[in-house]
Amino acid sequence: MSSIALLGAGGMLGQDIARVFPSDTLTSFTRGDLDITDAEAVGQSLEGFDFVINAAAYTKVDQAETERDEAFAINSLGPKNVAEACRELGQKLIHVSTDYVFDGRATTPYSEDHSLNPQSVYGQSKAEGERHVLAAHPENTIIVRTAWLYGSGGPNFVTTMLRLAATNDTVSVVTDQVGQPTWSSDLAQMIKTLADSPVSRGIFHGTNAGHASWWDFARAIFAAAGLDENRVLQATSEQFVRPAPRPAWSVLGHDNWEKNALPSPRPWEVAFAEAWTTVSRSHPSEKPLP
Repeated sequence: MSSIALLGAGGMLGQDIARVFPSDTLTSFTRGDLDITDAEAVGQSLEGFDFVINAAAYTKVDQAETERDEAFAINSLGPKNVAEACRELGQKLIHVSTDYVFDGRATTPYSEDHSLNPQSVYGQSKAEGERHVLAAHPENTIIVRTAWLYGSGGPNFVTTMLRLAATNDTVSVVTDQVGQPTWSSDLAQMIKTLADSPVSRGIFHGTNAGHASWWDFARAIFAAAGLDENRVLQATSEQFVRPAPRPAWSVLGHDNWEKNALPSPRPWEVAFAEAWTTVSRSHPSEKPLP
């Protein structure tokens, strides 16, 4: 079994990745363990591994608009340092990216080779990170783009909706942003599938299949909690102006899974039904309104 270095192990995705690999093959690095913006520290820390999973990222989408330097340091320079170290050490790299590298103006699923056109500082920093890793280590790097992640290891849309349901008669949720609710545990398994496969390069979209608006997803959460779905009211993005623009369309295509004879992601509804017990258990204990 290969020895694996996991960067970003403290995050929601990192925690799930650690669960799907045998513990005796995986060494986890949180941000406190390794600052990926320090090239020398990265090179020293990654010695002796067969491959590296980089799930470390700056993910504060709105704050990135005013914390540009920090976002680019972690999402652009950091991956560059990791990819250069992997090249020097002869390691396979799996790098996690995001739907925010696209402009959100499409109406059909984004293909893996669609041109990048990020609209926010966060998206720009992640797009530059993709370019850096592909330039530094093109023959042995896999990029996995994801979107709309939820899980038990951190704050997310599911727990936000449950919190709001506990204190509000109704909640307003946008209908004009469409994407793919993705269970972080499913993404972790997709990453393990790639790690165990003979695939050495390429871009894969790591999202659950199908699509929904945030309003659709909120209604599914209320239904799973035994609450009245009609408490979820429709709204538009214009009613929730935020510092960073959100993609209106975040539906990603999955062609490369089939092309490489790997299992395609399952529908988001199926994943959510399985995830519900685990994810809802991570929510604070206040009782939702009936």
